[in-house]
Amino acid sequence: MTLTTLNDGQRVHCIQRSEARVLDQHVSGYFNHGVTLRDGDIVFDVGANVGVFALRAVTRFPSVKVYAFEPVPAIFAALDANARDFGGGRLIPLNFGTSNAPGELRFTYFPRSPALSTSQPEVWEKNPEVFADAVKGATASSDLWYARLVPGFLSGLIARYLRGGGQEVVCPLRTLSDVIREHKIPRIDLLKVDCEGAELATLQGLEDEHWPLVRQVVAEVYDQDDRLNVVRQMLADRGLTQITIEQERGFEGLPLHNIFAVRPEAT
Repeated sequence: MTLTTLNDGQRVHCIQRSEARVLDQHVSGYFNHGVTLRDGDIVFDVGANVGVFALRAVTRFPSVKVYAFEPVPAIFAALDANARDFGGGRLIPLNFGTSNAPGELRFTYFPRSPALSTSQPEVWEKNPEVFADAVKGATASSDLWYARLVPGFLSGLIARYLRGGGQEVVCPLRTLSDVIREHKIPRIDLLKVDCEGAELATLQGLEDEHWPLVRQVVAEVYDQDDRLNVVRQMLADRGLTQITIEQERGFEGLPLHNIFAVRPEAT
């Protein structure tokens, strides 16, 4: 773990400095298509990584509270440090993953690229070209000047390097409904889900009685087995009918999509 400084001077504990800056560039992208934050809002950040999004939320809005979920111990250590040093008591780090039932799950942690750590490494193993294209897309969409100098043909080599040194860890799982009950959560103004293939199981962990508490959802969906349409229909059926699906610049043609969903009365 190390400490780095983002463009505006915000300090952040992280594992890879360059990755922390790339994650920060994505923060504004979550607030599109009607998705907003207001003072006093409650956020669930599923797949929080080291907590860059969560830090931005609590520092920009003086009374926002963020529950940040990160199962991988090495990544959670940085998230916990950020909550302690910069969270102002309003960033609550939770060291477990989310799914449709409590239990345990094996994750693959990539120390060279923690944000790509996943409980479904077979997605990348079976589709190495998708991984390479994702690296290429991330490079193309990056505002880091030196990243744009990397030739596209090197993306496969970079992808193999980033996947190197993977470590398996077993992490606990809980459902979002269990967390709502334990912490007596009155509402979820924004549910952000970015958990590398576990997004459908995470959403299935919200019981019907708790869906009315959710005002907005932003989720990254890996579209295999028609998962994108399943997620879209799930959100619509539960009243979040203002739905937009997009791909980030540089990710066109890949199975990675962002879905934005807003409950109409929330606008």
